[in-house]
Amino acid sequence: MNYRIRTVKPEDLAGVTALEAECFPAAEAAGEESLRERIGAFPESFFVAEEENGRIIGMINGAVTDQKTISDDMFEDAGLHRLDGDYQSIFGLDVAPDRRRQGIAAELMEHMIRSARNAGRKGVILTCKDRLIHYYEKFGYRNMGVSASVHGGAVWYDMILEF
Repeated sequence: MNYRIRTVKPEDLAGVTALEAECFPAAEAAGEESLRERIGAFPESFFVAEEENGRIIGMINGAVTDQKTISDDMFEDAGLHRLDGDYQSIFGLDVAPDRRRQGIAAELMEHMIRSARNAGRKGVILTCKDRLIHYYEKFGYRNMGVSASVHGGAVWYDMILEF
């Protein structure tokens, strides 16, 4: 393993913004200001995979909430984060295209799940497209059906992992 997983730092903003733009369509990608707000609001649930040379090759992040599903307003308002909330959400799981299929996404997911368990959360929630349902089920997530979220104009499915 020539990378490490660590908590995001404010100076990572340019790297995480570039990675997000590389990994998601423009309508779905969080912009620089949104990522800046996330870094400020919930650094304890924002992790990056960093190569030895300092390049950020992956990241996972999300606010904590009492809701069992992600609502679209959560993507836009980092102030909805509740440090003492029941569920860790995942807004994005990104891996640089040249580093995919090497287990980095799985390691980031396992890191987030461990962090949520250690923080005493009841579980982890996310939304995904239908083609990724099977991937998240491997971690123990359960599909709750089509989400009310219309983020980026896509069809999403609500997934939950309860501890």
